Order: sequence, then structure tokens, then C-alpha cells
Amino acid sequence: MTFYPTGIAVPLEMRTSRLCIRPLRATDVELDYDAVMSSAKMLRRWCQGDWPADGFTPAENLADLRRHEREHIERKAFTYTVLDPQGTRCLGCVYITPLRPEQLSLGEGVAWPADVGFWVRASEVATGLDAHLLAALQEWLSVEWAFERLLFTVGTQDAHHTALFVAAGLSKLPAYTG
Repeated sequence: MTFYPTGIAVPLEMRTSRLCIRPLRATDVELDYDAVMSSAKMLRRWCQGDWPADGFTPAENLADLRRHEREHIERKAFTYTVLDPQGTRCLGCVYITPLRPEQLSLGEGVAWPADVGFWVRASEVATGLDAHLLAALQEWLSVEWAFERLLFTVGTQDAHHTALFVAAGLSKLPAYTG
């Protein structure tokens, strides 16, 4: 089964007064690396792992970006960079991926389910950019995309994203280990 319907275009961009979302490319390595490393501690909590490691290098970041760009082109997963409106500063990332095996029951009965994750720079959390991004994503994904069910997932250790999702009116589902 394919992740996204063939014959339906993948949206290229979404803009608001505060940000621009467009596909992440390997050429974004410098902007992306700066955003990742400026928020490393927060990202480790967000992904419940050790990424990015203390010694994470620009070359490792480039390898990640190349993989994300290839997956996007192959329509296996979609990764978008979140930029300021001028496109000069990376503010975060959005990941739209197939459901993981432990999530499959949450996608039963729909043809096109997706898991959505995102982060913004730690320095942008206080400005409410994450709440702004979530609201923009909810609108964009429901209007411009063909997905029939969206799961906005959060790690059990990420109290901030949990509160953000609850405040946005998203239903909380039982936790699973992944």
C-alpha cells in the first residue's frame, strides 16, 4: 500500500504571517543545523531519544536531510522545513509519516492515515510559534491534503506538546510505547 495517493499532488508550500513551510532540502543544511543545535535539549525530550547527540555534526545533519529529501520525492514520508516569512531562518520542522506498526489500529477503516510531528526552535516557544504552527497545520492538512485521518503524536515525556495539543482541542488517545 502506498502512503499517499498517486495522482494527487503533494502540497508544496503553506504560508502565514509568521512562517513559511516548504519541503526540506539538503541545501537547507546550514539553516537546519543551526535550528537543531540551538534546541538540542528540547529535541531529545521531543523525540524521547538522544538525537541530536552532543557531537552531532553538520555532515550527519546533511545525511539526515538527504534521506528526508529522498523520502519526500519518493512519497514515502514528507518533511517540511519551517522558515521565517523571508526564508532566511529555520524555525523548526514538520514530519508527515506513515503510521508506525504500533499505531496501525488507530488508522483502521481509513485509506490514508498519517502521523504528524513537528517542533519549533526552543527560543520560539515563548512567542507561541508552536501553537500558531499547530493551528496552521490543522487547517492546511485538512484542506490541502488527501489524508483521511491525522494523528498528532507526542512522546510521553513531552509535557509541553501534550498541553499544546490539549489546548488545541485534540483528543488524547491511550499511550503506546514505540
